[in-house]
Amino acid sequence: MTRLSGSGDGRSSGPGDDPLSVALEIADAVDGLANVWSVAAQGASLRLSPHQLRALRVLESEPGLNLTTLAESMDIGPPTASRLCDRLEAAGLLERLLHPHRRREVQLVLTGRGRQILNEVATRRSQALAVVLAAMEPGERAALGGGLRAFLTAQGDTGRNIDGPER
Repeated sequence: MTRLSGSGDGRSSGPGDDPLSVALEIADAVDGLANVWSVAAQGASLRLSPHQLRALRVLESEPGLNLTTLAESMDIGPPTASRLCDRLEAAGLLERLLHPHRRREVQLVLTGRGRQILNEVATRRSQALAVVLAAMEPGERAALGGGLRAFLTAQGDTGRNIDGPER
């Protein structure tokens, strides 16, 4: 099986490869992308764990969530979410505010510093990805873009099935 990294039995991969072979090749590429993504994020002025960054991204997209909803969004337990928010609050990246209409509920809101860090990480990641993409030929970049768009369309068409192939 040929992998994107060039390892394997020397066969060239092509559009007729079976889905599992292509999936293995993509897994190699995703590992490489994850490394670029992680290294770029760690170069930000404030180093955050992937879990912390994910929490900030969730709160950026849905400001004012409560702790329970954040935990559900991240698929973690409320105690874990609470400790995560404690660390983010201590770093000045999020605030806990009383809900204006429900006295017993606390809303989680990004601070200006939290938004600044997210923007910095996004910029660093985009720049790191652009360096890799610049090393590709224009036709390869176009093919990659088209392939990713097709993947997202197919993912939506299959109902985002992540448990395995349909039977």
